[in-house]
Amino acid sequence: MGTEHSKNEGRRSMVFLRKGPKLPAWEDALLSGKEPKSLLKRGLRYVSLSLIMKGMTSAPDFLWGLPEVQKLNLSRNRLVMIPPSLGKLDRLVVLNLGGNCLKCLPKEIGLLRNLKVLFVNMNCLTEVPAELSLCRKLEVLSLSHNCISQLPLSFTDLTSLRKLNLSNNRFVQIPLCIFALRSLDFLHLGSNRLENIAESVQYLVNLQIFIVENNNIRTLPRSLCFITTLELLNVDYNAIQTLPDDLYLLRRLPRIAWNPMDKGLHIAHNPLSRPLPEVVEGGLDALFNYLREKKEHN
Repeated sequence: MGTEHSKNEGRRSMVFLRKGPKLPAWEDALLSGKEPKSLLKRGLRYVSLSLIMKGMTSAPDFLWGLPEVQKLNLSRNRLVMIPPSLGKLDRLVVLNLGGNCLKCLPKEIGLLRNLKVLFVNMNCLTEVPAELSLCRKLEVLSLSHNCISQLPLSFTDLTSLRKLNLSNNRFVQIPLCIFALRSLDFLHLGSNRLENIAESVQYLVNLQIFIVENNNIRTLPRSLCFITTLELLNVDYNAIQTLPDDLYLLRRLPRIAWNPMDKGLHIAHNPLSRPLPEVVEGGLDALFNYLREKKEHN
């Protein structure tokens, strides 16, 4: 009887252990005596480490002893800060800090001289450290879904930057430093508080995708029409009443677009003055012809 009781108790204990919460991969590795380096994945291009969705409120200290890491994913945790030790990972090429609770970035981020891709979207940032401009190889930067209202002037040094996402922040105007980023081909400023687009936008001579939907923009500057590389221009959900006569110069816009993913001119949900709403319904060619004729008669 006693033996049978002990067996049953043993079975229940085993079931309980099996159903217990599973340890995050990094904790499991360390508690079992493994080297932290065992967490690294050596792919064809990068040595990577992913600690996504581990419920972490702080980054584990062993990270800063892995200088060989080139691709680090700490997204979708509960991180409230990143320590200065981040600067030790100077081989990093890709860093994903998206979906955390970060209020600031350490100035040591400027030591990541090989960084090409940085995601800090969906955090609580109110500012960006000027030292980020020391990452001269940076090509892709997402700061969307934060509380940022301005950028440091030193951003003009990010001459390799091609894609910049500043959507869902608190910008009232497009920061002047952005107009110095001549390599930009993608710029997203949707869902901010913009009231206008400065004439200086014309200096973004390689821009292909420009998104400023869901702002308070009243007019489009004539200089926008000189960015003939544009393939997608999204000004949906603004306060635009008229369009510049030279808009027909944007010959790479293929159509009036309605699907957010489509290339073309997105102009829906604006209080366009008549006869523009009817003209737009006729398609892009009809709109361009109307604007061209309007300019010739003026």
